[in-house]
Amino acid sequence: MAGATFEFLIPGDLDAASGGYVYDRRILLELRALGFRPTVRSLHASFPDPTRAALEHAAHTLAGIPAGRPVLIDGMAFSVMPQIVRAHAARLPLLALVHMPLGAAPAEHPGRLARWQGLEARALHSACRVIVTGRASLAALGAYGLPAQRLVLIEPGTDPAEPARREAARTIRLICVAAVHPGKGHELLFEALAPLASLPWQLTCVGSLTRSPATVVRLRARLRELGLADRVALPGEVPHAALDRLYRNSDLFVLATRFESYCMAAAEALAHGLPVVSTLTGALPELVGTRAGRLVAPGDLEGLRAALAAPLRDAALLASWREGAAAVRARLPTWPQVAARFAALLREAGASGVAR
Repeated sequence: MAGATFEFLIPGDLDAASGGYVYDRRILLELRALGFRPTVRSLHASFPDPTRAALEHAAHTLAGIPAGRPVLIDGMAFSVMPQIVRAHAARLPLLALVHMPLGAAPAEHPGRLARWQGLEARALHSACRVIVTGRASLAALGAYGLPAQRLVLIEPGTDPAEPARREAARTIRLICVAAVHPGKGHELLFEALAPLASLPWQLTCVGSLTRSPATVVRLRARLRELGLADRVALPGEVPHAALDRLYRNSDLFVLATRFESYCMAAAEALAHGLPVVSTLTGALPELVGTRAGRLVAPGDLEGLRAALAAPLRDAALLASWREGAAAVRARLPTWPQVAARFAALLREAGASGVAR
C-alpha cells in the first residue's frame, strides 16, 4: 500500500490525558486498523520550550529517516524548530499536526507568546501539509500567510457512548473536564456558581492537577473563600472507564474556557447526550448550536452565571437541552471517518515525495 509506512514524532508522553494526545493516540489506532505501519518516535518533553539537547535529538531523529518517507510531527515540536524542519523539507514530506497554534495559546508571559509566533510562522512554511484539528486554529493560522492548499482541517472524532440516563433528581450534577490551568477558566466558573449556592448542584472538575500547580493552590483557596469547598470536587485525572461513568451520571457539562481549537471534552459530553454550558470559542458554536445548551463570550462572568442559573432553576429547559444534545449525538463524526481523511493525506505524501 503506497504511503502505508510513515513516521510520527511526538513530544512528551503519548499516554498523557490532554486532548491533543488523545487525538494523536486515536489517529494512530485507527490508521493501524487501516493497514498503516507507523513508527512512533518520542521527542523530548521540554517542547514547546525545547532545550538544546531536545533540538539536537530532534535533528538527529529526522536525519535518520529515509528520504521520501512521510513524517507527521505534532505541532508542539514542529512549530518551534524552523531551522531543523527547513533543513529536511527538501528530502522528507513533512506534515505538521497542529492542535492549537502556539501563537494563539494563552500564555502567562507575553514575551514567550511573541517568540512562539515568530518561530511558528517560519516553521510551518516547511510543511507540505498543515493538518489543523479545529476551526479556531485554522483561523489563527491565517496570520502566517500559508498557502490555502496546504491547510487541511480534520476535526476530532467521537466514540459511540452510552447516553446519560439520570433520573430526575433534586441535585443537578455538573461536570467539567479540562486540565486545571489558567486558560480553562475554572476560577471564573467557580465565581459564576457562587451566588447560585442556594440551588441544588454539585460540580466535579476532572483534569490534570500537575500542569499548573500554582493555579490549583489558588483555586482551592478560592473555593474556601467562596464557601464552595464541599460543592466542588477536584479529583484530577481519572481512568477512561471512570470518566465514562461520570459522564453517564451527570446532567450538564460546563466549561468556562478562554480558547479552544475544537473542544474534544464537550464533544465527548455531547456523545453521552449531555447538554453544554460553555463559551463561544473553537467548534463549540457548531457543536452545541442553539438547542443543546448555551454559550457565552469568554470571560463574561454575568453571562456565564445566567447560563448556569437557567437550567438549574428550570427542569423543563434542562430536559429540552437534553433533547438537543441527543440530536447532536446522532451526527457527531466517528474516529474511523476522521482516520480515513488522514489516510488519504499520508498516501498522497508517500506517493508525491516532497512536492509542495
